[in-house]
Amino acid sequence: MPHIQQLSPHMADLIAAGEVVERPASVVKELIENAIDAGATAIVVELQNGGMSLIRVTDNGCGIAPEELPTAFLRHATSKLRAPEDLAAIGTLGFRGEALAAISAVSRLDVFSRRKEDHTGASLRLEGGVPGPVEEAGCPAGTTVAVRELFYNTPARLKFMKADGAEASAAAGIIAQIALSHPEVSIRYLRDGREELHTPGDGKLLSAIYAARGRDFALHLTGV
Repeated sequence: MPHIQQLSPHMADLIAAGEVVERPASVVKELIENAIDAGATAIVVELQNGGMSLIRVTDNGCGIAPEELPTAFLRHATSKLRAPEDLAAIGTLGFRGEALAAISAVSRLDVFSRRKEDHTGASLRLEGGVPGPVEEAGCPAGTTVAVRELFYNTPARLKFMKADGAEASAAAGIIAQIALSHPEVSIRYLRDGREELHTPGDGKLLSAIYAARGRDFALHLTGV
């Protein structure tokens, strides 16, 4: 019988990543939800090659302090829980603190962030979950996360990816769903440089429906 042994932290991270990140659409969902939880009112999502080459999500939320950037990519690191009783009053889209760690474990990731009260921002690069140094960076208030070469270090996962068009469509479906459920947030989606969706973020559900589903669909709805 094989001996029982504890998995290495790297293996554990790759397994956890497989539970959180199934395809580019999973990454898009986690990053947009993080942006909304950060108080963003405007979010831009950019995909190249269905998200396999690049997924970039830019928001105008609260930003991350430079000294907290590395911590944000540790497993179970979160700003949304402090005590066990907080679990009974969760008001955010995510709270476990696994998404960023999982995404960075299977990609080459760059993050740029600046809090509104800071004059300069900071950047961090991670490759396969391994962080480099935090560096000072000029960037707008908010956070930008750029995920490149998804699953570059897990070739078995790549075999399950569909064509770029199918992966982009899955991501577009997630983006549209979030846009419809958050009409107060302006969401812009760019696929290979072409704008596919842009909601105004005016807080009106009909405006979000008009942008996400089209004029004819919106005009034939009846309010109840």
